[in-house]
Amino acid sequence: MMAYQTLNYDVTDGTGLITFNRPEAANAMSPQCAAEVNAVSLEIEADDEVRAVVITGAGKMFCAGGDLGAFSSAGDQARSLIMRMTGDLHLGLSRLARNDAPVIAAVNGTAAGAGFSLVMFCDLAISAERAVYTMAYTNAGLSPDGSSTYFMPRKIGDRRTRELMLTNRVLNAREALEWGIVNQVVADDEVLEQAMALAGKLAKGPTAAYGRVKTLLNASFDNGLETQMELEARAIGELVASADGQEGLSAFLNKRKPEFVGH
Repeated sequence: MMAYQTLNYDVTDGTGLITFNRPEAANAMSPQCAAEVNAVSLEIEADDEVRAVVITGAGKMFCAGGDLGAFSSAGDQARSLIMRMTGDLHLGLSRLARNDAPVIAAVNGTAAGAGFSLVMFCDLAISAERAVYTMAYTNAGLSPDGSSTYFMPRKIGDRRTRELMLTNRVLNAREALEWGIVNQVVADDEVLEQAMALAGKLAKGPTAAYGRVKTLLNASFDNGLETQMELEARAIGELVASADGQEGLSAFLNKRKPEFVGH
């Protein structure tokens, strides 16, 4: 397992836990952090034992957005820095999105800018009561990154996405739940526990089937009806012949709990 400077990464019982670890900087996304998101995604991709992923932040913030100080201090090299940084971040997110393992956000506090984008990227999200959500990019004269212009309209709709991105409206945790940004709101001291419990359950599930669900849903806005149904047919046809597919059928027919192996 690699050593990281801006995040911690641990694997327990099939769950990979990524913790942004810059609490003194509100866990802001720096060039180094983006590079390490890419690196940890490679580590997860190479480890078949990881069947669920949880992303959280150290301290009282999830991620307060990009490291604007680093962008400003780059001067006339700012464009190159941003292109390199987003390249790293986007490679990592793409790899995690296409990995079979479900990705869960344990939003322990403020999710702003890139932090909000990360929440939208995740398959599921559990929020602390104290968490607040704001896009914030245009407040700094910037536009969104981190996959939010892809995932946000798909998950909460175009109108609400435009409101969040153009007005930088701040949502509290209960509003985020009502808007479909998160799946659950829990007490501040329970968010990681609840996310890890959910991840533990998913890590014992049919991982390949979860991966097909992710792939199908990510493609659904881009395909016509017949194309999407053909992809559905191919996916379920592949899965029914798999080890977990056969186990799931056998368990259902014999009225017992299935024991999935992940493929």
